[in-house]
Amino acid sequence: MAITRLGPNNSTNISGINLTSQVTGTLPTGNGGTGATSFSPGKVLQVVNAHTGTQVTSNSTTYADTTLTATITPSSTSSKVLVLIQQSVGKSDHNTYGNIRVYRDSTEIGGAVAGRAIGYTANSDYVYVGIGFSNSFLDTPSSTSALVYKTQFNNNAGSGTIRVQTDSGQSYITLMEIAG
Repeated sequence: MAITRLGPNNSTNISGINLTSQVTGTLPTGNGGTGATSFSPGKVLQVVNAHTGTQVTSNSTTYADTTLTATITPSSTSSKVLVLIQQSVGKSDHNTYGNIRVYRDSTEIGGAVAGRAIGYTANSDYVYVGIGFSNSFLDTPSSTSALVYKTQFNNNAGSGTIRVQTDSGQSYITLMEIAG
């Protein structure tokens, strides 16, 4: 909607306009705020951060949730979601190693590359790996519904114990909606 100036002095000189009584219509919102109708591709539209320090353990090859999760609702089906993960991992036993997978809802979008499992060392003691998994993924969900991103892990060897968020170590996930 166009902005219309009301009152007896409708000249092109706009100095001295009283916005509360002499202007009607919708004022545009600057910098991509509410009211904007288009965005340049590549612009960050929103950022969601989450973290967890809840320790979870596994001695199974079956994947389980790590409790690291975040939800984002894209504003357009053309938007992409940049997913940044830093996952804290620990293990016991030198033959123990694990894998991390990243999901959007029930769809796997990435994770540890098979054959390059996290935490494999020749050390037979308990080892706190720290940030054992750190990665980024550019996802194209083609959705404007709420999307849940999360990580899952397993004990690839099926022996010993793999831990995420060992001793309350923090894991982080950041989701950025990128205009498409």
